[in-house]
Amino acid sequence: MSNFRIRDIPHDERPRERLIKFGPESLSNAELLAILLRTGTKDFSAINLAQNIISKNGLDFLSNCTIEELSSIKGVGLAKAAQIKAAIELGKRLRGLRNSNKIKITSPKDVFNLIGEDMRYLKREFLRVIFLNTKNIVIDIKDISIGSLNSSIVHPREVFSEAIRRSSSSIIICHNHPSGDPEPSMEDINITKRLFEVGKLVGIELLDHIIIGDGCYISLKEKNLF
Repeated sequence: MSNFRIRDIPHDERPRERLIKFGPESLSNAELLAILLRTGTKDFSAINLAQNIISKNGLDFLSNCTIEELSSIKGVGLAKAAQIKAAIELGKRLRGLRNSNKIKITSPKDVFNLIGEDMRYLKREFLRVIFLNTKNIVIDIKDISIGSLNSSIVHPREVFSEAIRRSSSSIIICHNHPSGDPEPSMEDINITKRLFEVGKLVGIELLDHIIIGDGCYISLKEKNLF
């Protein structure tokens, strides 16, 4: 495709104008990204730049990359990278709200269906807590810590203060293994036992700890590991 500039496109056919007129679902991935980029370089329009980013890296790159990785692409820079990552994070949070609306957790599979697809692509370990009411319906989902799980990072105070604030009856903790292998480590098991005991003291039951791998999961409850 020739390196045309957006101003060379008829006004009604430009991405932003088409989004306003027809809605965001009418635009291609590259056109949506071009709106976030706003401008290109002296050699490439915003659309060309967006097409190059997606074709070379894939769409999931935008979700998984760091600010540094994204801003290192010629024509992006820190300001554009921050805009893109902010938009993607808003999308994730909105999806989380939509997904958790009136969802009842009855099994580890339900948990995996709720957050597995999102967590399997994360490059760092995230500890995510699902807060439930008395009927095991999801109240909220929140990331508590980022980084390899150990007792110095995962403190019961952070987990249960959030649960108390949301008036949760019970919780399920989840974390991902970027390696793709969900097999629990001894540290995973020890942390789970510690949180389970604290939960009994504060009256908020830890129902399970789900470890997410690449398209698979392990339930520590099913394995009788706590």
